[in-house]
Amino acid sequence: MGYGAALLAMGGPLFVLVFRSSSNDVRQLARKVAVIAALIGLAVLALRFGIRAARISGMGLSGAVDPMMLGFVWDSPLGAAAIWRGAGELLVVALLIRGIVGLSAGLIGALLIAVSYTFVGHSLGDPRWLLASLLTLHLLAAAFWIGALLPLRHAVGQPEGARLLHRFGNVASLTVALLVVVGLIFAWLMTGSFSNLLSTAYGKTLLAKLGVVSGLMALAALNKWRFVPALASGTPAAVPHLRRSIQIEAIAVLLILMATATLTSITTPPVNL
Repeated sequence: MGYGAALLAMGGPLFVLVFRSSSNDVRQLARKVAVIAALIGLAVLALRFGIRAARISGMGLSGAVDPMMLGFVWDSPLGAAAIWRGAGELLVVALLIRGIVGLSAGLIGALLIAVSYTFVGHSLGDPRWLLASLLTLHLLAAAFWIGALLPLRHAVGQPEGARLLHRFGNVASLTVALLVVVGLIFAWLMTGSFSNLLSTAYGKTLLAKLGVVSGLMALAALNKWRFVPALASGTPAAVPHLRRSIQIEAIAVLLILMATATLTSITTPPVNL
């Protein structure tokens, strides 16, 4: 839930920036989704503090609200990450302000949210600066794609839908390339060898994630080369096909987030074993 909320919160400002010429209601939907996601992200962040405090204390609910235990969590890397992420999500809420001020605040917020993930997790290894940079780029690229799903689905039935989807396909081609290259480099640094990829829990979970990502990319290619041209030519069946395809993409994204949560919270990268 935390990953999904963060990616949607980051994706909204990026979508509004890239597609400023889209219709007002499409951009308004992107803003609304981002703001709601940012608020959910803040709630999840507070919940994580309580869960971590409860785990440290071993006292259950009473430990989750114990000031001393919460202080220990605040002094941990999660505390530093929470400051950046919380500030970023609050800035994303500023998207409610129309114009350049709200958009600028939202974009800064998106960057802060992405950077916050470099304070915890597997990017703390060496080389630190490279892992942090790769993770930040990876998250921003993924957020752009995920944040665009609902606005694009809404735009399918509009007169400008084909033009917007065609432009998104062109931009996404570059975004996907960045996403894949950065992700593969990060994965290589975490696994260290091909044998580790096949023989460890981290590697197997990563392969499962890559399998779903490959399916997602194939679906996106089908949209770009078949369904979007059909929509542009006025084929009536293209509208339900595209909407159904985007819904399947959303399900694939959910599976990817679950795999990512498993990678970061349950498994250990082979290089750290």
